[in-house]
Amino acid sequence: MSQKLRALLVMNDDRRADVYPRHVLDRLEESVDFCHPPLNRIQLAASPDLMNDVDVLLTSWGAPRLDANFLASAPNLKAVLLAAGSIKEIVTDDFWSREIPIVSAAAANAIPVAEFTLAQILLSLKRAPVLARETARAGALAQRPPLAGTYGSRVGLLSLGEIGLQVARFLQAFSVDVVAHDPYASTEQATAAGVELVTLQELFASSQVVSIHCPLLPATRGMVNRDLLESMQPDATLINTARGALINESDLIDVLAVRPDLTAMLDVTWPEPPAPGSPLYTLPNVFLTPHIAGSLGSECGRLGALVADECERFVKNENLIHEVSQARAQKRA
Repeated sequence: MSQKLRALLVMNDDRRADVYPRHVLDRLEESVDFCHPPLNRIQLAASPDLMNDVDVLLTSWGAPRLDANFLASAPNLKAVLLAAGSIKEIVTDDFWSREIPIVSAAAANAIPVAEFTLAQILLSLKRAPVLARETARAGALAQRPPLAGTYGSRVGLLSLGEIGLQVARFLQAFSVDVVAHDPYASTEQATAAGVELVTLQELFASSQVVSIHCPLLPATRGMVNRDLLESMQPDATLINTARGALINESDLIDVLAVRPDLTAMLDVTWPEPPAPGSPLYTLPNVFLTPHIAGSLGSECGRLGALVADECERFVKNENLIHEVSQARAQKRA
């Protein structure tokens, strides 16, 4: 029997038990031998020689940066399996030049984000958050205004990446019209998800709810601007579970101040949290949540399970399903 590959788990201590619970570690131990107990990034930096014989780096939040110094300490590294979403903060040109496969659990992290988004969309079409806040403020039930409801309403998705596509799939169970804007999405991909591709301007001007799911890139920073916001339907809702900097915050504040009919449900902001005294805290048509859409608590175990699946495929020399190429990484969050 051939010797197992040697693995090391490096990540933040406080989230390790959620991401890699015992049952996930048991599965990993069927595929690899752990050459040392789990470490955090600081502990590894103090003992970089521990990477000398490591074949597989298992990690998550708090991953080491894969720069020239790290790679020099890991001459046998054959794969990096990240039980988290974005790889942007850890990869470097030196890493890509080594042609080491890297796996991201973004597909697993997309599920709770899409679930959270679906809940917000359905509640927004009934204007439930707005009416609940008005009721609390008045100390009496708010008068029920005309409501869009789900049947026949239009929901706009800004991007059809992993999260946007998952939201679209969830929405297929409801009688809503789903449109999306994504310059990288094909008509075939959109049709399979029950989505019509439209221009960015049409997305904002025609949707009762607009939900943002695009990555933060130089081209997308501040893309949701005053013109788009001002074009939104009466009583429309803007949902952001992606990145706060996708929205021009000053434009958003200005438009919400003069359009009390609009609602913004923001799980992310820029800066995050908003600066002390920001109008986002006090505008009555803003609902802030503290970046809770992504994997939390037991949901994190789904990320570790994906990594365990990929680790098994890797040691069997099977194709990795969730490998991220350099070209693909440049288009992702």
